[in-house]
Amino acid sequence: MKPTVDVRESRRLFLKFLATSPALAYMSFPALAAQGPSSAIRLAGKGDGPIESPEDAVNVFDFATVAERELPPAHWGYMATGTDDDATIRANREGFDQFQLRARRLVDVREIDMSTEILGRKWPTPIVIAPTGSNRAFHAEGELAVTRAAKAKDILQILSTVSSTSIEDVVAARGEPIWYQLYASYSWDVTKAIVSRAERAGSPAIVLTVDLLGGSNRETLKLFAKTDMRDCSVCHDGSRVRPMHEGLDIPEGNNYARGLTWDYVRQVREHTSMKVLIKGIVTAEDAALAVESGVDGIIVSNHGGRAEASMRSTIECLPEIVDTVRGRIAVLVDSGFRRGTDFFKALAIGADAVCIGRPYLWGLAAFGQAGVEAVLELLKTELEIVMRQMGTPSIAQITASRIAANRSR
Repeated sequence: MKPTVDVRESRRLFLKFLATSPALAYMSFPALAAQGPSSAIRLAGKGDGPIESPEDAVNVFDFATVAERELPPAHWGYMATGTDDDATIRANREGFDQFQLRARRLVDVREIDMSTEILGRKWPTPIVIAPTGSNRAFHAEGELAVTRAAKAKDILQILSTVSSTSIEDVVAARGEPIWYQLYASYSWDVTKAIVSRAERAGSPAIVLTVDLLGGSNRETLKLFAKTDMRDCSVCHDGSRVRPMHEGLDIPEGNNYARGLTWDYVRQVREHTSMKVLIKGIVTAEDAALAVESGVDGIIVSNHGGRAEASMRSTIECLPEIVDTVRGRIAVLVDSGFRRGTDFFKALAIGADAVCIGRPYLWGLAAFGQAGVEAVLELLKTELEIVMRQMGTPSIAQITASRIAANRSR
């Protein structure tokens, strides 16, 4: 009889060996890199292993360790993957090192006001829930758990076109309309129907995403999928229709509008009374065209490193875009934001708000709604701390004078 093998214990010991090995510095483990230093310390035997409750988390990276443990390999791979060898994921994190913080002293920071206005509405923090698809792949309650957490923390939420829950159910759970993200179809009838449905649900804004039109070579997903021995036909049987695609004649094959141009943007804008934002802008040239097209805002994004192998972080793209826009339209940013200091740097450069994706998905996969709430609270707490440290008691005081270029980079 073969001895029983404790797979999790063997894996833990292997990761412990890696975490203490100098070879780790020369190897690329995207899933480990995403988890951050505190998880590496635990894996090295300095802590008690993955956290057991949301209250145990020291930072948002702690939830990634639990998420990887809890999810099937292919589902974790889908969440963790970038494009090609995940170089843009790493660049998104390394980009923050290009900027230092300039602290001012002897400022009264007893009261911190994180409230900010985004497209005419005031929110208690500049933290935004970015659109992410297929949330039920990570937790049974999926988008509804995220929505309830966002409601509890009064956070602006953007729902994905490829959500596993309809916009009507999300709005009902939230108790008010949310923003809606749009993947444009090459069938204008499909796009028009989805936009109209979002408008009927009360969405005040539509977020047209333009950074995935060229496709994405997701190697990490492929590698993790190869290790997943489950019968995936249970949840990927090919007969299910996305809730937001129900009743629509969806063309076969890749449905993204790869022929999308600025004329399409104007077409969307003219079709709806909702505010229109473009997600995926990363250059000054396109920011100028966005302003000319009459949209209401931009989300500077590389899809969390999933869109292109540019190796250019969004925090490095942000200055040229802010300089080009000059306050004429809203500028939000996402991709790689994990710390309060990350948020502070983006706000100092000139972003109106910062969107997060993977961090709240880590919390969702780890502990459901409670995990998402804990992630949002940790990020809020970290931002509050750095605002005190820098002597900026309000968001309006976080200006370009509070950051400097890192000359050592």
